Amino acid sequence: MFDKILIANRGEIAVRIIKTCRKMGIKTVVVYSDADAGSLAVEMADETVHIGPSPAAQSYLIQDKIVDAVKQTGAQAVHPGFGFLSENASFARRLKAEGIAFIGPNPEAIDAMGDKITSKKFAAEAGVSTVPGHMGLIETTEEAVKIAREIGYPVMIKASAGGGGKGIRVAHSDDDMAEGFAAVKAEALNAFGDDRVFLEKFIIDPRHIEIQVLGDKHGNVIHLFERECSIQRRNQKVIEEAPSALLDEATRAAMGAQAVALAKAVNYDSAGTVEFVAGQDKSFFFLEMNTRLQVEHPVTELITGVDLVEQMIRSAWGEQLAIKQEDLKINGWAIESRIYAEDPYRGFLPSIGRLVRYEQPAEGQQDGYIVRNDSGVREGDEISMFYDPMIAKLCAWGETRADAIRGMARALEDTHLSGLGHNVPFLAAVMDQERFQSGNIATSYIKDEFPDGFNGLEPNALQVKQLIASAIAMNEVIAEQDGDPSERGEWTVLVNKAAYEVEVGYDEAEDLTVIIDDEEVTLSEIDWRPGLSLFRAVLDEEAFTVEVKRAADGFDIRSRATKARVRILRPEIASLYSMLPEKQAADTSKLVLSPMPGLVVDIPVVEGQEVKQGETVAIIEAMKMQNILKAERDGKVKAVKSKAGDPVAADDVLVEFE
Repeated sequence: MFDKILIANRGEIAVRIIKTCRKMGIKTVVVYSDADAGSLAVEMADETVHIGPSPAAQSYLIQDKIVDAVKQTGAQAVHPGFGFLSENASFARRLKAEGIAFIGPNPEAIDAMGDKITSKKFAAEAGVSTVPGHMGLIETTEEAVKIAREIGYPVMIKASAGGGGKGIRVAHSDDDMAEGFAAVKAEALNAFGDDRVFLEKFIIDPRHIEIQVLGDKHGNVIHLFERECSIQRRNQKVIEEAPSALLDEATRAAMGAQAVALAKAVNYDSAGTVEFVAGQDKSFFFLEMNTRLQVEHPVTELITGVDLVEQMIRSAWGEQLAIKQEDLKINGWAIESRIYAEDPYRGFLPSIGRLVRYEQPAEGQQDGYIVRNDSGVREGDEISMFYDPMIAKLCAWGETRADAIRGMARALEDTHLSGLGHNVPFLAAVMDQERFQSGNIATSYIKDEFPDGFNGLEPNALQVKQLIASAIAMNEVIAEQDGDPSERGEWTVLVNKAAYEVEVGYDEAEDLTVIIDDEEVTLSEIDWRPGLSLFRAVLDEEAFTVEVKRAADGFDIRSRATKARVRILRPEIASLYSMLPEKQAADTSKLVLSPMPGLVVDIPVVEGQEVKQGETVAIIEAMKMQNILKAERDGKVKAVKSKAGDPVAADDVLVEFE
C-alpha cells in the first residue's frame, strides 16, 4: 500500500481524504495557495507545500506545481478530489509518465466520458438508455433549428465540454433555439475553450438520479445504488439523498446494470458516477458520467457502509475489489445538505467574509438519527472569493426517509453561522415543506416552490409556541441575573406584529409553564445563558433549537426558516406598538449598489454619460461567479464610485445617477 499520498485539492474534500488516509495508516501531503495557508486541511496534513497565489489558475490548476510537490515530498500517488484537475486526462497521463499513481480512473476512461458527445455514443453502444437528440456537431443556428424541430420541442442545448451548470439552455421554440444556440456556444468557448454544442430532448418535470459505480484494474465493476439530486438551483445540486423515493427495485436494478455496463465498456477502474435524467414515470436516460469522486458521495457511504475514498486508493494500488454486488444492500436513508456562504434572502448571491461563529451539530448517533458533517473550515476562518463557497456538507441518516428528514431538520437547527450570509434557513425550509416530505420532487423544485425568491417562511403553530416560550424563558433568566425579577405572570407577547396573551408559571418539577392564548405548554431542559447564540430546550417532550440575539426591545429569534422579533410587554405597552409608524426604507432608486462582496471587474460608464435602461453599468465577481448589473431606467451618471480591481462590500455604492 502507498506510504504517502499528495492531495491536490483544498477545503472539505482535502480534509475528507486525510481522514481516510489516517485510518489506513497513510501519510498525507496537502498543497495550498496563499488563501489557504491557515486552513484546516493544512493543519491536519503530515506535510504541506505552498504552490502559489490564491487564484486557482495560478496554483491548484498548474500541473507542474503539483508534480514538483510530489517529487519534493516523495509522495507515491495523487488524489485529486473533485474539481480542479480531477477529470483532466492530460494530468493523469502526466503522472503516469512520471511514475506517480493517479487515484482516479485511467486517462482513456476520462477521455471517453469527459466529452458529452463521445460519452453518449459509448452509452448507446453499451445498451444504455439515451435521451433522443443529435450528438453530432452543429455548426449553424439554421441547422440547430432544423434539428430541434425533428427532435421536438422542448430541446436542451448543451455544451459538449460543459460542467458545473454552465453552457446549458432550454429552447421551447425556434426563436428560443436561435437565441440560445449562439449564447451556449459563446458561454462554452469562454468557460471551457470549446464551443461544440449538441441537442437533446428536454424531459418534462425531470428528476436527476445517479448511480455510484466502483471498479478495479482487473475488470471488476459494481454499483452502490442510486442518489437523487433533483433539488438544484441553476443546475447545481443543493440537497441530495440516497436512495431515491422514485425508484422501485426493478428500475433500480435496471439503472445499476446499465451503469455497470457503461463503466465496463470504458474499462473504468475507480469510483465514478453515471448520471441519468428520469421521468416521473420511472423512464430514465443517460445524462453523463463523472469520472471522479462526487461531492455527494457521503450519502452513499451512509447507506452502504463503504468508504469510497478508501476503495479509490485500493484500486489505484492495484488491489481487486473485495466487495461483490451481492454483498451490498441499502440500509436506511441518508440526506445531504450543502451549506454555502451565500445569502438566500438576496437571490443566493455569494457572501464572503470571516466565519465569526461556527457551531456544528454533534456528529454520530443522536435521538433516532445519525449526523455526519464534512467541513473544511473552522470558526474564525475566512471564506475566500477565489473558490467555491461551500462551508460544509451536512448529512443525516435515518432508518426511513421521514427519519432522515427529521434528523436533517434537527441538525440544521443545531448549526449556527454568523459573520456572513448562509443558506441554512433555506435548507431548513425545504425540509419543512410537505412537497419535499412527500418525495414528489423534480429539478424545477426550487423554481416552482420559490418563484419570487426566498424570503423565509411564516411560523407554523408549533414554531409560534417555540418562539414565545423561548423568549419568555430568556426574559426570566435575564431578569434573575439582573437581580430584578418582575414576578409578573401575565404578558402580551408580540411575534412580529401578531399579539398573544401569555401567562407564565412553574410546575412541581420547576419546569416553565406557558399558557399561550389559553393553550398550555411546558418548557424543560433549558440550555441557555446570556451571550449564547443558540437556545436549546424541550417543548412538550419535543427537543428543539433556535438561534437567538438580544434586541433593544426583545429578541430576534430564528427557528429553521422563520425569523421574528419577539417582544415581551405589559399589555398596556403592547397596545402602543400598533400605533408606531412603519420605518421607511431608504430611497436607493438613483444608486447602483453592489449586491455582494467581491471585486469590481468593470465599470463601463463614466461621469456625465447618458445611459439607457438595460445597459450594463457594472460587473462584480466573487467565487467564480460574475454578476452583471444593468440600469433599471434611463438616466445620466452623476458619479462613479469604484473602478476595476476595487474590492467592494455588499451594498457599496458603485454608480450614482442624477
